[in-house]
Amino acid sequence: MQETRLKREAVLAAGQRVLRTEGEAVLKMADALPEDFFAAVEAMLACRGRVILSGIGKSGHVARKIAATLASTGTPAQFVHPAEASHGDLGMVTNADVCILISNSGETAELGDMIQHARRFSIPLIGISKNPDSTLMRAANLRLTLPNEPEACTIGMAPTTSTTLTLALGDALSVALMEQRGFLHEHFRVFHPGGKLGARLAQVHQLMHEADELPLVGRSTPMQEVLLAMTGKGFGLACVVDGEGRLTGVISDGDIRRNIDGLMAKTAGDVATRTPKTVPPEMLAAEALAVMNDRKVTALVVVDADGRPVGLLRLHVLLKAGLA
Repeated sequence: MQETRLKREAVLAAGQRVLRTEGEAVLKMADALPEDFFAAVEAMLACRGRVILSGIGKSGHVARKIAATLASTGTPAQFVHPAEASHGDLGMVTNADVCILISNSGETAELGDMIQHARRFSIPLIGISKNPDSTLMRAANLRLTLPNEPEACTIGMAPTTSTTLTLALGDALSVALMEQRGFLHEHFRVFHPGGKLGARLAQVHQLMHEADELPLVGRSTPMQEVLLAMTGKGFGLACVVDGEGRLTGVISDGDIRRNIDGLMAKTAGDVATRTPKTVPPEMLAAEALAVMNDRKVTALVVVDADGRPVGLLRLHVLLKAGLA
């Protein structure tokens, strides 16, 4: 039991030590960003093609992740494996692109052909390395030099702190580019249409039934006609509008049940709920779902800035989209 306790303490201590070592290194880089950080962002903003990332080993894995983050946040990007590049994939890299090559030492032999290709065709080259005097950094147009912090492993050799720093730097570049491009929720959803993340970024107008599908009636419409309109559209409600098309009330199945006595002698205005909860088309669908839950309703009329119905949002559509 004592041995187990001591082993547990050692494991927890190792985990804490690694996180502190890497966290402190990231904070140091935050306090002193690489000198060419701004110029690198400007170069990528001006890029007419794609941002090409490359690296070998752990640097290659990090390069893939940075490429994926850039691509999903509005900056076209692609990972090119340096070994494959030497056997024909250099054709993927054009003079409209920007290259980011990653090597902790800056002396990765496999990057040699990509460096030569970039120099031959005047392709802007951004180097990421902790060695400012390395072959890669001397060849680079822009240099993102990592802080020379110790690796977090006990032997000081396994890529840990260095890969964390590179990954964090890639995130910093991606977010800075997002902000400069004015990248918003709706843009993010374009690149993330699948799963709950994409659904939660959907706006009401993307999921609602359009206005021409709505049963619209006037306040003086006899309930017999209202029932026919509701049955024809199949939504279980009708929108009551004034002479200018503005919403003045909603008739639901519940309203009909509450007014069942003498129903056919009444008009839409007599039966309608006069202050229905509505939502604007630009509202996030997830926010509209919260409104439904709060009001305990299964449908919301969508109105424009003038109060005219432009659509209907239904609970089952939100569920189908993966919002709950």
